[in-house]
Amino acid sequence: MPHPSSSAHPPLRVAVLGCGVVGTEVVRRLVTEADELAARVGAPLEIVGIAVRDADAPRDPVVDRGLLTTDATALVEKADVVVELMGGVERARTLLLHAVEHGASVVTANKALLAQDGPTLYAAADAAGVDLYFEAAVAGAIPIVRPVRESLAGDTVQRVLGIVNGTTNYVLDRMATEGLDLDAAVHEAQALGYAEADPTADVEGYDAAAKAAILASLAFHTRVGLDDVDRTGITGVTAEDVAWAARTGHVVKLLAVAERADDGAGVLVRVHPALVPSGHPLAGVRGAFNAVFVEAEAAGELMFYGRGAGGAPTSSAVLGDLVQVARHRVLGGKGPVESSYADLPVLDAGDARTRCQLRLEVADRPGVLARVAAELAAQDVSIEAVRQTPPADPSSPDGEGVATLVITTHTAAERALRSTVESVAALDVVHRVVSVLPVL
Repeated sequence: MPHPSSSAHPPLRVAVLGCGVVGTEVVRRLVTEADELAARVGAPLEIVGIAVRDADAPRDPVVDRGLLTTDATALVEKADVVVELMGGVERARTLLLHAVEHGASVVTANKALLAQDGPTLYAAADAAGVDLYFEAAVAGAIPIVRPVRESLAGDTVQRVLGIVNGTTNYVLDRMATEGLDLDAAVHEAQALGYAEADPTADVEGYDAAAKAAILASLAFHTRVGLDDVDRTGITGVTAEDVAWAARTGHVVKLLAVAERADDGAGVLVRVHPALVPSGHPLAGVRGAFNAVFVEAEAAGELMFYGRGAGGAPTSSAVLGDLVQVARHRVLGGKGPVESSYADLPVLDAGDARTRCQLRLEVADRPGVLARVAAELAAQDVSIEAVRQTPPADPSSPDGEGVATLVITTHTAAERALRSTVESVAALDVVHRVVSVLPVL
């Protein structure tokens, strides 16, 4: 039986755009949990249509084929709330702007659209007096958008960093625990459904960069777009890098980092593989899980952890948003609008201050470490730790072995670290710079 409070209000018309893995789970819960959701909202939620590309494609039996349509434009015109799960940018933007113009509130999981052109959607929704919610766009089931946007609205966020892409975390975890190389780990992730047939958005860091842009915009009240994010994916990470990380007490993770500059005059946003000390909470995030670490002035350190992808987990975030915007339609009120009053400049990644670990192959003879250290000193980069491994085969053709030198620096400007790597690579005693990884 519907809850008594839900029977006095007419049903709210819900249009679902997209019926993939997440869309199907959202439909399933709208159908199977209809009475419970109606009680929470104060009115029934009625699916008035599901927009798909191919109405004849095989579907889960929970999806009523009578609701399928390929005319998404007409569908959004008759909805009170539009749930967008189709992905992509141009088509989704056009449909959501059209929905807003017709008075519909919007729930979306489209991180690419929000990172590329969120301000256009925010402004349109604000002008129309409707809600725009997007919890599922950043970290799947993990509630992070609302805490940053609302719970910490009275605080000053200093830094947000985290693992926001489950695919790359699974890949790096398998490389660490099973010794797989990158390609083998990616193929395994694809076989399990964690990675798409084309994994570029994940392994090249585009997905994480879009999420970093959204989080930075919320945390620092500043418009940060996808192009503002300095991005390095994991395609350059080798099994040897991961093994060496373990030797030095670290785990390799793809991190999204958004932080205020030390002087507070700007923000820095970047995505890159990094060495996370094994004692840090993020080091223990395994498999396809995500975690976001927030550092705020008054609240201190906060960590949000959970499943970052998948139909059921992501549907949790979508339904949470849907209930919230539906309540506003029933009871009145409106959710938060874009906050970009701070308008801080997004600084070049070279201005970031970080530590890094350099792994070098060098000539195995006296004085090499001194020459390398002199190059670091010339760039005002000091050494925190050094580890040298003797050559596996001391009898090389030229009579000189090749040793591995691992140097961890103290914190320095990213720009200085880059210059240091270039100057070290030019030394005649350095055979090659094998890897350079930031250290958290």
